Amino acid sequence: MTPDTLDRFCDPLGEALHQLRMSGVFYCQSALTTPWGAHLPAMPGCLLIHLVTRGRCWLSTDSGEASGRWLQAGDFALVPHGLGHSVQSDPQALTPDLFDLPRELVSERFEILRSGGGGEPTQMVCAAVRLDHPVAPQLLSALPPVICIEAAGLTADNWLPSLLRLMADEARQMRAGGEAVITRLADILVIQAIRHWVQHDATAQSGWLGALKDKRIGRAMAMIHRDPSKDWTVATLAQASSMSRSAFAQRFTALVGVPAVEYLTGWRMNLAQAWLSQGLSMAEVAARTGYQSDVAFARAFKRVQGSTPGRLRRAVSDAVVTSESDSLQRHRGTILRQPQESHRHRSP
Repeated sequence: MTPDTLDRFCDPLGEALHQLRMSGVFYCQSALTTPWGAHLPAMPGCLLIHLVTRGRCWLSTDSGEASGRWLQAGDFALVPHGLGHSVQSDPQALTPDLFDLPRELVSERFEILRSGGGGEPTQMVCAAVRLDHPVAPQLLSALPPVICIEAAGLTADNWLPSLLRLMADEARQMRAGGEAVITRLADILVIQAIRHWVQHDATAQSGWLGALKDKRIGRAMAMIHRDPSKDWTVATLAQASSMSRSAFAQRFTALVGVPAVEYLTGWRMNLAQAWLSQGLSMAEVAARTGYQSDVAFARAFKRVQGSTPGRLRRAVSDAVVTSESDSLQRHRGTILRQPQESHRHRSP
């Protein structure tokens, strides 16, 4: 692929966002009346979504890194790091643990929460999703504790209102294939929300995300991402970026935070971790990541990941018995665990 072709067809940021494919989606539709409140415990490795379809709510995180904010009808909030946080009818409302509130289980991945004191109504659709790709944390680490998108700031032809209506409809009816539809809609919603934040927030113009948006360095990063098996060097990447070797090396390190060769190795090893987890052989993964021998690949993998490929493969094999459904049950038990004495409801 030539640099000219990349300029016309490649979107480095879009390709990075593609790594955010979701799994283990669980939805909760909430019918609330003031006063109401709930606290969601920290959920490392997961991403939390809140869509307000009627009324309003106050959202605040446990970390103290972000101040609380109001979400109005049509607004959407993303908690990308799985931080513990609270949603309330107002900042003074009590926030019992969410798993202490009664819920009606509608399907394996969807339940209904009804709570409150009988005052003004609020309706929300909330979701917890897992991010399985090991490259995803690199992107998520560049995001703020909370991303909020206000419906009032969107144009009439914006994607969000239509997408939210579709998600709410699918969650409510849970027709055949509904889980697959909701999972893909979660992909789109999260990606669009991050794109919106990148386009409109000044803090997104620097660091790793800023590097992806840089015409020349973003081009080099895209070439690494697209073809990790190629024998990339600083010289070849600089040439592809139409820069001198020294200028490219300096600018890449300044924008990305690490030298180009170190970034290349780290990207390869993150992909290798994913491919090994999927059951590919060490020889296949070594070839895909540009290594001529298993020994060279294993040495690089241990240096970057702190463990050998064989140990990772064994760990994955041991985890087969738990499978995705068991993992989802653990996540559900952490986020919305129901008291043991209740047999009518389960939690995500």
